[in-house]
Amino acid sequence: MDFTLTEAQRELAALTRKILDSSAEPWPDLVKSGVVPESPDEFGVLEQCSVLVELGRAVAAVPYLPTMVAASALAEFGTAEQRSRWLTPGTVLSVALAEADGAKTTVPFATSAAAFLVSHDEQVFLVEAGRLDITPQELVDGSEAGWFEFSGGEPVPGLTPEWLVTRYTLGLCAFQLGVTERALELTAEYARTRVQFDRPIGSFQAVAQRLADAYIDVAAIRLTLWQAAWRLSEGLHADAEVATAKFWAADAGHRVAHTAVHVHGGTGIDMSHDVHKYFTAAKRAEFELGGATAQLLKLSAAW
Repeated sequence: MDFTLTEAQRELAALTRKILDSSAEPWPDLVKSGVVPESPDEFGVLEQCSVLVELGRAVAAVPYLPTMVAASALAEFGTAEQRSRWLTPGTVLSVALAEADGAKTTVPFATSAAAFLVSHDEQVFLVEAGRLDITPQELVDGSEAGWFEFSGGEPVPGLTPEWLVTRYTLGLCAFQLGVTERALELTAEYARTRVQFDRPIGSFQAVAQRLADAYIDVAAIRLTLWQAAWRLSEGLHADAEVATAKFWAADAGHRVAHTAVHVHGGTGIDMSHDVHKYFTAAKRAEFELGGATAQLLKLSAAW
């Protein structure tokens, strides 16, 4: 097991960060630069996670995660017709995994996607957006989503809901790593420069302890993410590792987000401040990944 980043991972991460720092419309630039590859099998799980960490650091509202999960699934399992029609550069795809009262809900980038992979009754179906009546939804961090009633589609042979859930979950953990890394950096810098009683607040024991705990939490998210990603990239069984990464991304992500707000004080609840953006992004990922209790039960079952 080797968690050292490959040259491709480092280059993709650096290019992604450069684009996000300079571009007013990052999605077209990510496509044009090749960060979103012409062929989805050009980059594997490790490379995709490296990009997602950078997207999390910037809290970038781009459809990279659902598009790459869906495109990778079609590249591996789709028919020749499905691949030729939907695997084109810049085409936004999405995945519909969550269901409530028979309807697919909180589908990411639902109003932007050209097509969806929909899990239903242990199968996955490809559905063109034009066949659906999509109702927009707004998530806690303002992210684009939507819901629709599923009435059938074109099967994707051999593709299972578990495959989609595993890849999407791993990608969301990578995004959460980027969110929490950057939130901790902003909070540590604030603690160094914010002075009370003629001292930086970071010198107070209680604040220093909160930051130290957050550092450990981010390290745990990072370790469990790359362990799960490495096993998937090697074609190894990774149910327990993905479940572990999911637990830490949700549970530790919650603590890091609240530490960032608490240390920033009144600034932390200012909705126009950067730290609030990271707080809501971390909370959305936490809610989407699921509660700790449910994940611990899944983890116990996997072991």
